[in-house]
Amino acid sequence: MPDSVSLKVETNVAATLRDGTTLYADVYRPDGPGPFPTILQRTPYDKTAALASQMLDPMKAAKAGFALIIQDTRGRFTSGGEFNCFIDDINDGYDTVEWAAAQPWSSGRVGMIGASYVGATQWLCAITRPPHLVAIAPNVTASNYHNGWTYQGGAFELGFNASWTLLQLTLANFKTHSGVRSIPQARQAELVKSVDGMTDAFLHLPLKDMPQLSGGLADYYFDWLAHPSFDDYWKKLCIEDQHSNVTTPALNIGGWYDIFLGGTIRNYLGMRQNAATEEARNGQKLIIGPWQHSSRGTSMAGSHYFGVAADSMALGLDEIHLRWFNQWLKGEDTGMLDEPPVRIFVMGDDVWRDENEWPLARAQTTSYYLHSGGNANTLHGDGVLSPEAPSDESPDVFLYNPANPVPTRGGQLCCNPYFASSGALDQNEIEARSDVLVYSTPTLERDVEVTGPITVTLWAATSATDTDFTAKLVDVCEDGCARNLTDGIIRARYRESMSDPSLVEPGRAYCYTIDLWATSNVFKAGHKIRLEVSSSNFPRFDRNTNTGGVIAADTELKPAVQTILHDAAHPSHVSLPIVPR
Repeated sequence: MPDSVSLKVETNVAATLRDGTTLYADVYRPDGPGPFPTILQRTPYDKTAALASQMLDPMKAAKAGFALIIQDTRGRFTSGGEFNCFIDDINDGYDTVEWAAAQPWSSGRVGMIGASYVGATQWLCAITRPPHLVAIAPNVTASNYHNGWTYQGGAFELGFNASWTLLQLTLANFKTHSGVRSIPQARQAELVKSVDGMTDAFLHLPLKDMPQLSGGLADYYFDWLAHPSFDDYWKKLCIEDQHSNVTTPALNIGGWYDIFLGGTIRNYLGMRQNAATEEARNGQKLIIGPWQHSSRGTSMAGSHYFGVAADSMALGLDEIHLRWFNQWLKGEDTGMLDEPPVRIFVMGDDVWRDENEWPLARAQTTSYYLHSGGNANTLHGDGVLSPEAPSDESPDVFLYNPANPVPTRGGQLCCNPYFASSGALDQNEIEARSDVLVYSTPTLERDVEVTGPITVTLWAATSATDTDFTAKLVDVCEDGCARNLTDGIIRARYRESMSDPSLVEPGRAYCYTIDLWATSNVFKAGHKIRLEVSSSNFPRFDRNTNTGGVIAADTELKPAVQTILHDAAHPSHVSLPIVPR
């Protein structure tokens, strides 16, 4: 393309789907007959507002010879129909790709781009194999809309689900949705109050009767609560179970502090192994920065500054996307397929590094065991983390009271920075609580790099028939500040299966596996490696009521005595992938 190009803009271009519903899109393309390879973004967040956070600037796309389509998804803003989260994006995505390919100015080769739910619209389309979909570029999105979006480890992701649904899905689209459902305009003012008083929504019991979203505002929210297990409702939407249907190469981009980090990695791994074609299997890329969901691509995550190199401008994300689509939509050899498939930001050293695989083949999985004299409560307790296996040790005990849960402080969260802050934040205030067990290594004499998947194997007993256990990996600096890296949760009834829950016997020790997803961090000499163990992280996750009943229907909050064992017969530990240096 020439250095100077005129941008032709067409607004509210109609696409009629198989069921007669009309969706509307804005089209940005070079002013000429084409044909132009086409990049599609299907968004529930308003196609005009998308320009402010666009993954690829329309002028840059046009100058590079691409047409860019931004479409409002079903029931959102200008488009017809009723929004039903996830469900309709399967067929709607297929129909839209084929419509885009048939435009007179299109080359017939279509790619998709976008982040978060706009990444979900890509994967939900890709599993249907539209003939003209050539490549996708999903950013910070999931692989399973049950475990890793709506739930994690069996716990409802309350902070995200409530804040996202109240503001981004419901209030932002109130005019369109209220017209479809004939909802009184007075509900809009109520929604504004609900968003500004988000804490009330978090605390409301029972969860299944949340009045802030009742009356047809978001029926899908109550569907999520009605399906806490991985059942048929979720299975038809599960991307990772359908990787073998997908024929498209994918540029997977995530963040160490992103709420969908686990799914980003699972999509990469699953497609590398199971995609339908060799081209798709070999055409997978993975980029992970030190980013959180709400401010991906910046140098800050929470209160921690990772340096200029962490910024998307320094990384050149626009250029990476253009190279990606030049490779697949134009058929140019950009050299991307000859480069290592994985690029990660190594925190601590604060540098980017290319890798030939994930997880790293050279990483050595090392067990760091929990130790104490029975008093690991708070950061002032006697908890120790060590590669030395335990012998005879007293267990640690704490009271989990769901009426006074451990508050969320940072982590992989979205979507309201005031009511549920995300990213890297100091954990000392959390570690001062008696219901938080703290296990730390001695001060490190040399740098220790941990890069790869993190899991915690926890032997625990409870006085309840169901409860939760949480774990958090923390980097403790010389002055004592404690920066969270990654965390996770397991709901006891889902310890063996997300599909077939079973309650536990009070007082009996069970082995729980807590998935902390992954990280890449160099614990510098003078720092400590720390693990926190507790039973709540609220409002990131809903509170386990400890009754053993249907949690979404519960109004009773029952305290539970939790016992964490770490002896020769019950070697509780965190598995850390140590990279030789």
